[in-house]
Amino acid sequence: MAMTMALFLAGWLLAWVGPAAAQLDERKLVDLTYPFDERTVYWPTNKPFQWEKTDWGMTAGGYWYASANFATSEHGGTHIDAPIHFGKGRSTVDEIPVQRLVRPAAVVDVTQAVVRDRDYRLTVEDLKAWETRHGRIPNGAIVLMYTGWGRYWPDKVRYLGSETPGDPKTLHFPGFSKEAAAFLVKERTIDGVGIDTPSIDHGPSRDFVVHQILNGADLYGLENVANLDKLPPKGATLIALPMKIRGGTGGPVRIIALLP
Repeated sequence: MAMTMALFLAGWLLAWVGPAAAQLDERKLVDLTYPFDERTVYWPTNKPFQWEKTDWGMTAGGYWYASANFATSEHGGTHIDAPIHFGKGRSTVDEIPVQRLVRPAAVVDVTQAVVRDRDYRLTVEDLKAWETRHGRIPNGAIVLMYTGWGRYWPDKVRYLGSETPGDPKTLHFPGFSKEAAAFLVKERTIDGVGIDTPSIDHGPSRDFVVHQILNGADLYGLENVANLDKLPPKGATLIALPMKIRGGTGGPVRIIALLP
């Protein structure tokens, strides 16, 4: 596996790095990350992002100096759910091998279904329909559920689907189904999933069964992923690099995609 990944990365570098200028084709880079600020959407029970300037201006020595403090919950904004989040004894953020964070993206578009049902759950049939059009989900893929929900970011009421967004029992937004999660774990070989909503479980969930299934299989989840409309159904490579928090159950993640 290590040799396979090394060869993949070497091939990717040869394809993307120019022989003379040694630069990436910037037109094929897509940022899939929301900025962290006072408007960032967090799970209702989690503390919001905090940022405070500690030094900001010209010093007595005549040079500019800026510094600040930040504090944040592990689960909010564009972030990763490490397997330990709902999987006892599974990997923490720092234990996820970096090779598993650079993977092919399989983007499943369910935007039309979401128009009809804001609590829509991705089905096994959706996954098989994707495979009919694009081939079998690649081994090691990150399966991304594209719902179009990002159009509501960062309006907490609309994005969390509730007039009382501080109450987690009132939320409405799309997610994966229990059956789709089980299919991906048992019938396919993936490394993670992602979604452009607050959670891989749909809003009304009370048992977070999708988290239980995927995290229990040592798979991670990416939530609040931005700009999924800019990715093709297949062919893109996802790079999702979280803060390496020792023992972390999750954390902020900078996600980019490399288009084919």
